[in-house]
Amino acid sequence: STPIKSSAASDVYKRQIMTCAGVLLLNEKRELLLQKRADNGLWGYPGGSMELGESFKDCARREVREETGLICGKLEHFMNVSGEEVHYVYPDGDEIYAAEEIFLCREFSGQIICQQEEVEKLCFFRMEELPPKEQINPNNYPAIERLRRMMDENHRETI
Repeated sequence: STPIKSSAASDVYKRQIMTCAGVLLLNEKRELLLQKRADNGLWGYPGGSMELGESFKDCARREVREETGLICGKLEHFMNVSGEEVHYVYPDGDEIYAAEEIFLCREFSGQIICQQEEVEKLCFFRMEELPPKEQINPNNYPAIERLRRMMDENHRETI
């Protein structure tokens, strides 16, 4: 990563490509689990950056367990995202361009436990009651919107 000096001499920000995995968890009522982030107050799906030696699926499972307390069953590839649509600047000034694999998970177990450091709240949302776009983490919006459109188009069909 390349450090970038801001106008304040003591502030150094990082720009980097972040390899990530995320999970869209759907319960039996076809509701989507979203988490309200503690750092910016925006909603998004569980996920995060890959650790050395992890596969995308390993990363996805670990992040869901850490952030929600849930254990994923079968993970299905949903989409990959990269480039400008997943560019994000964190509240601390660090800047990332994500390269992310997103999974769909309809089978999970465990009890929901909120990870207090990163997650303010966890809620299942019906597709027609998702938070508005401006309340969704910008780098999570493409996948959430794609899932919403697919479920809307397929109504009662299985996604």
